[in-house]
Amino acid sequence: MDPSDLASLATLDALLQESSVTRAARRLGLSTPAVSHALARLRERFDDPLLVRAGRGMVLTPRAEDLKPQVHDAVAVASQVFHPPERFDPSRESRTFVLSMTDYVLLVFGATFDRLVREAAPRLQLRVVPNSTGDAAALRSGASDLAVGIYGELPPELRTRPALTDRLVCVVRGDHPEVGERLSLQQYVALDHVQIAPRGQPGGYVDQLLAERGLQRRVVRAVPYFQVGLEMTAGSDRVLTVSERIARRLGPQLGLRLLEPPLPLKPFALSLVWHPRFDGDAGHRWLRERLLEATHGALTHPAARRRLSAGDPTGRPA
Repeated sequence: MDPSDLASLATLDALLQESSVTRAARRLGLSTPAVSHALARLRERFDDPLLVRAGRGMVLTPRAEDLKPQVHDAVAVASQVFHPPERFDPSRESRTFVLSMTDYVLLVFGATFDRLVREAAPRLQLRVVPNSTGDAAALRSGASDLAVGIYGELPPELRTRPALTDRLVCVVRGDHPEVGERLSLQQYVALDHVQIAPRGQPGGYVDQLLAERGLQRRVVRAVPYFQVGLEMTAGSDRVLTVSERIARRLGPQLGLRLLEPPLPLKPFALSLVWHPRFDGDAGHRWLRERLLEATHGALTHPAARRRLSAGDPTGRPA
């Protein structure tokens, strides 16, 4: 690689991230004419305009959109070469990590994870955001540092580690007038359902299995939070299909009964996901290890599914 290629790569990254010659120049500490000339050379090299005028601003071409994450990753990795790693001391670490996860993850092992981090790294800051269909893009861009969730197809460069497995059960209120010790498929379909949809997308694995049998359930409440879904079920005659770990943790105090589902529901796996740019980051690696320590022994279901819905590459709810 020609040494000038590295400078061109940094310029291209700034242009793609900013979608503006002026802002890219400010970001790079260069003059606007210098970046404008660099853009002209890049356009010639890629045989593509890269940025085109749209009203008073500029937008990326499809080719530039494809290049954007690749270039940003390459610049991030290259920049690490010139910054030798410092000795990591968790007791002095004060950086902020952004984690993408649901309230299910927080309720199941969040307290243990928090204790492990708090005891060893009291100054470290954690900011948790909900899972979304954009988790992979957020990890690529650096907007998120770690994600924990149910994922199917992910960009091939992302790293994954299984964190825990679980299975689905049904819950109803303890004195439900229509449901006894067993829940039949006929009863299950006839009841109104609460559904937990962390990414805001209704439908999913259960609905697919029912459709295969020519059946359909009536979801009257779809909510993004597990505790809210459990509370709504406890105060009604509805049924909720939910993760067993959280049902056993919160169900008794809400007066809920656990029942076996009347469908052959396979166990599922939650994965820890991160971008490889952090493989050599001692602080990031330490945090990953604490997450896995907090879920130690939670991989209890062999051959667990990596997604809950074949039709959704990021995994859907039950």
